[in-house]
Order: sequence, then C-alpha cells, then structure tokens
Amino acid sequence: MTILLVLLTIGAAGAVAFALIRGLHAFANLRPADVDEAGLPKSLTVQNKMMFARVKWQAITIVLLAVLVLVAGSQ
Repeated sequence: MTILLVLLTIGAAGAVAFALIRGLHAFANLRPADVDEAGLPKSLTVQNKMMFARVKWQAITIVLLAVLVLVAGSQ
C-alpha cells in the first residue's frame, strides 16, 4: 500500500510540474494579436487552463501525502 501511494504521489507531482511548465510556455508565447472569438488571446485561455490544472494536481498531491503519512504512521 505504501509503495502504491508513493508511486501515485510521484505521478501527481509530475503532473504538477507538467502543468506548470506548459503554463509558463503559454505565458512566454503570449501573442496579443492572436485572439479567439471572445477577443481574448488564445494563450491566455491555455494559461488559465493550466493554472487550474496545476492547482488541482497540487491538491491531489497534498491529499496523497497526507494519506501516505497516516498509513506510514500506523505501521
């Protein structure tokens, strides 16, 4: 059980890093002239999507770490 939790935590932390890097890449490639039908830059949409994905994966990682501490403490 502990090994599974460690692997899930590592995977979730990797997803955090991926969302962070993809969001930073969208921020670096901001082109104000490239807008969607609502008048917003397309990269702004990607930035927001990646920010929420990063926050979601960070929360999942924290929950997994808490469960891991509880499981390891009970053994």
